[in-house]
Amino acid sequence: MDIYFTIVSFIFGIILGSFYNVCIFRIPNNQSISNPPSHCYNCNNRLKPLDLVPILSWVFLKGKCRYCGQKISPRYPLIELLTGILFVLLFHVYGLNIITIYYLALISLLIIITFIDIDHFIIPDSLIIFGSIFAVLFNLTGQGVGLKDSILGAVICGGGMLLLINIIELIVKKEVMGGGDIKLFFMTGLFLGIKGGLLTILLSIYVGAIYGIEVIIYSKIKKQEYNSMIPYGPFISVGALITVLCGTNIINWYLNLFM
Repeated sequence: MDIYFTIVSFIFGIILGSFYNVCIFRIPNNQSISNPPSHCYNCNNRLKPLDLVPILSWVFLKGKCRYCGQKISPRYPLIELLTGILFVLLFHVYGLNIITIYYLALISLLIIITFIDIDHFIIPDSLIIFGSIFAVLFNLTGQGVGLKDSILGAVICGGGMLLLINIIELIVKKEVMGGGDIKLFFMTGLFLGIKGGLLTILLSIYVGAIYGIEVIIYSKIKKQEYNSMIPYGPFISVGALITVLCGTNIINWYLNLFM
């Protein structure tokens, strides 16, 4: 049974991952995610079903368009693979449960948001609004983290970070975090509640710091100037992902240190 659900969840994940690739490309360009159908952006040929098999099409076509030979970024199959792996991990943690749908929605949004932020340094409001409405409606049914915990998580995490960032920016006289990141903290607070939202903030700081240190060290070794403009959305996403998959264990471990 575990093998069956692993295979099904992986296939489900890579299929959705293929759709998320479309969202990542089209949403920031204000294009419809459904029309026109998938096509090569170089030769405009409409892609056939055999061209759209997740991961396998890219492998068998050797990363090129079947019709014009244009190279296709390996990021497409990597996002499909990443989505499949994350779906498998989520099903193994939560099983075939209603709460799994809740966290699948969050992880899906985080995947799309992460790569849009990497490409464009923006987090579309449409994704935040959709995620926030979904979290509230789901929590109204009593199946998520609970409506009270959800709202308090959003207010404390989103509102708290907004206040903190404004104070820091008043002191340093420059922008240190974009408004989209604050909104993302708000949305993750809605999904994860107070404890999960605060843990996401903490983990995002650690992940961001580790990445920043690595970039600085690498730049010094290569004797290059490093770009201080780094999208923070991916760090929030990684923090939220760790919270979803391991948050309860992390919180219990931390509390046991003082008990």
